[in-house]
Amino acid sequence: MQLLPGVKKNVSLKNYTTYKIGGPAKYFFIAKTKDDLINASKTAKTLRVPVFILGGGSNLLISDKGFSGLVIKIFFSDIKFQGDRAFVEAGANLTKLAYLSADMGLSGLEWSAGVPGVIGGAIYGNAQAFGTKISDIVESVEAINLRTFQSKTFTKQHCHFSLKGSIFKKEKNWVITSAVLKFKLQDINWIKNQIREFLEYRKAKHPMDFPSAGSVFVNPEVKITNKKLLEKFPELNEYNEKGTIASGYLIAKAGLAGKKIGNAQISDKHANFIINLGEAKAKDVLSLIKLAQKEVKKFFGIKLETEVQMVGF
Repeated sequence: MQLLPGVKKNVSLKNYTTYKIGGPAKYFFIAKTKDDLINASKTAKTLRVPVFILGGGSNLLISDKGFSGLVIKIFFSDIKFQGDRAFVEAGANLTKLAYLSADMGLSGLEWSAGVPGVIGGAIYGNAQAFGTKISDIVESVEAINLRTFQSKTFTKQHCHFSLKGSIFKKEKNWVITSAVLKFKLQDINWIKNQIREFLEYRKAKHPMDFPSAGSVFVNPEVKITNKKLLEKFPELNEYNEKGTIASGYLIAKAGLAGKKIGNAQISDKHANFIINLGEAKAKDVLSLIKLAQKEVKKFFGIKLETEVQMVGF
């Protein structure tokens, strides 16, 4: 990677993920501007080196072997407000943005306070919580094509948002560089109260004391029709009415809450979290993921889809 000034070799990735898990990147580069991203990507293409774009490092499990290519860490994070809109670069911290918008009486990101991710990653996976999605406030997204290096503006419609997904998750050659968000005007005290309530809920219900990647599985949008299951677990009727079943509920009812492999554990506080008890390996987390999928399929006939992005496996 001689053509790329500032590139580092054999950098441990575990310090760049919320899981604190992951082997080394063969090459590692911090992109402080959009031009840095383009130049690094062009260099990798010239040298035929695979590229992985790293945002905030949440919702991510990196192999113990690491990544045998170039990891580009997005570090450009400018935020500019104009009226009820904000221009936000991909590396902007979600929690910071939530508090800045709250101070201006702009509602739409209350749910994201306390979330360790960045705006690019949130749009990529259509991050959501408490019945609100990032796509609710996205007006447009700018992205760069890593094959052609051309920039394109996607309208909200063209982002093809879905449950925990978007066009950027399906077409990996597009990398988000910025977005325009449109908020709703709201009373500042109301917004801050919402943030406080959501933070208190997370503290009470989520295993915040240990490193994790957040929710491991997407909540299935299915209905249970098996009469024996409905008799055994009557609360499934409530989930049927909602049209979505909590993955954590399914995993817990399959008897896996608290299950450990190595230093990884399915949280007994919230079973859709797999936590790092200390020096856990990616292979341990992966084993628990597969175990949860196997047992939930056996108990409920439901295939759990992972929300966590896996790299280097």
